[in-house]
Amino acid sequence: MTKRKNTKIVKEGNYLAEINIELIDSGEGWAPFLSLDDARKLDEVREALRLGDVETAAKKAKVFILKPIAV
Repeated sequence: MTKRKNTKIVKEGNYLAEINIELIDSGEGWAPFLSLDDARKLDEVREALRLGDVETAAKKAKVFILKPIAV
């Protein structure tokens, strides 16, 4: 079983978060996959952004504000 670092991106409303996770490759079936802790981290960040709680999301991820460009 090997682990490798990866970054997942979550977009919610006008926010985008980069979340550092580890992918686990067991060489079987559904590999690579996330640990339960990393899956929960993704869900917690997504929920915090949905509620507008940027401070909580920023504790577990790098958070950005998205602004449309007027052309």
